[in-house]
Amino acid sequence: MTTLAKPANKPAVAHFSSGPCAKRPGWTLQALEGAFLGRSHRAKEGKARLKLAIDKTKAMLGVPAGYHCAVVPASDTGAYEMAMWAMLGARGVEALAWESFGAGWVTDITKQLKLKDVRVTTAAYGHLPDLAKVDFNCDVLFTSNGTTSGVRIPNYDWIPADRSGLTFADATSAAFAQPIDWPKVDVLTFSWQKVLGGEAAHGMLILSPRAVARLESHTPAWPMPKIFRMTKSGKFMQEVFEGETINTPSMLALEDYLDALKWADSIGGAKALAARADANANALNAWVDRTAWIENLAVVPATRSNTSVCLRIVDPAVTKLSLDAQAAFAKAIAATLDKEGVANDIAFYRDAPPGLRIWCGSTIERANVEALTPWLDWAFGVEKSKIA
Repeated sequence: MTTLAKPANKPAVAHFSSGPCAKRPGWTLQALEGAFLGRSHRAKEGKARLKLAIDKTKAMLGVPAGYHCAVVPASDTGAYEMAMWAMLGARGVEALAWESFGAGWVTDITKQLKLKDVRVTTAAYGHLPDLAKVDFNCDVLFTSNGTTSGVRIPNYDWIPADRSGLTFADATSAAFAQPIDWPKVDVLTFSWQKVLGGEAAHGMLILSPRAVARLESHTPAWPMPKIFRMTKSGKFMQEVFEGETINTPSMLALEDYLDALKWADSIGGAKALAARADANANALNAWVDRTAWIENLAVVPATRSNTSVCLRIVDPAVTKLSLDAQAAFAKAIAATLDKEGVANDIAFYRDAPPGLRIWCGSTIERANVEALTPWLDWAFGVEKSKIA
């Protein structure tokens, strides 16, 4: 077959990784010059910087009064593990899984915590389970946005206000880019390195008053590592949620997060961040709609992510190949574009169906998404010519 001519224009920034994600537009190392370094994070100034990050986060996300927010170790994973280890076991659990991270929480619940009263509700990649059948007498665990499947919940309407159990939302690739209906959420976690393009290793844990009541009324049946403890003598450790972190945070990474929040505030806050992600995803999906060889992995349009957009290759010459060969084909496209300096790290996640995963979050510029799409067509043509 005849391949397309190589496009003339490249994206100005080739960073389309789904985590850690692209830095904010205009970012340089000079943004970190004010970092509180070489001092204890427990010093007055250090705690003030951590508290500032917490307060700015709550303000930008519209977190209601009475909710608590903490900087915690080990990224979104650490935050979600803290919540599970500290709060589960008081009642039955329903865990929803439609991609790899949700499946990982299921493994921890059943294999590590070894809870017995567990209902696992799954859906294949590209789909959501039937949310109308979720039992809210249980504690319910879910991902707001499936980073490895590109499938998000369309809204929070399926969660009743008068539920008996707690809701645990893993929102690592949703926070700041998708609306959060706070009265429907008891635990929400995310990491700095996703929508705001911050540095890794730190997570954010947000708790409702109902979640705090659970902490104070429930004693887990298993030993609790220090890093997961949020109560002392049965009382909520308020200080952890006011900047006195459980372990030593990176004040350099903190400064980077504060810089990202400052940038976000300067462009209009959470609404502007979501609008940027929507514009990026719309630009990519417009190309998908007019391109025969690829389609969105998320089947229902209302469930398509505006941040971690996952695509699958549907060209017959590729789909007739073995699954391993399809995976190799997709990886070859990603490698070709990486080598050209056009798109870094856009291969599918290792547990997901073969395809491409392109980050469209708020730190991405729409012009770069639009510049990328001709290169996707070109790279596909190059790789297909090798199997035709």
